[in-house]
Amino acid sequence: MPTTDYALHDIVEMKKQHPCGVNRWEIIRMGMDIKIKCTGCNHLIMMPRREFNRKFKKVLEQAKKEDQD
Repeated sequence: MPTTDYALHDIVEMKKQHPCGVNRWEIIRMGMDIKIKCTGCNHLIMMPRREFNRKFKKVLEQAKKEDQD
């Protein structure tokens, strides 16, 4: 299984930008499907992980790690 460079709450860039003109997406759910939210207009999109991996370009910001003690 290929390793992933992204994690929950990361801000990612996709190969195509959203019609609102922004190409920054926050990952808000991960599993068999991945749900992403446009940071410009807050539009939600859910797609299968395989499709997400094809459309994914790079991570712009990594989520902050919180200590869970």
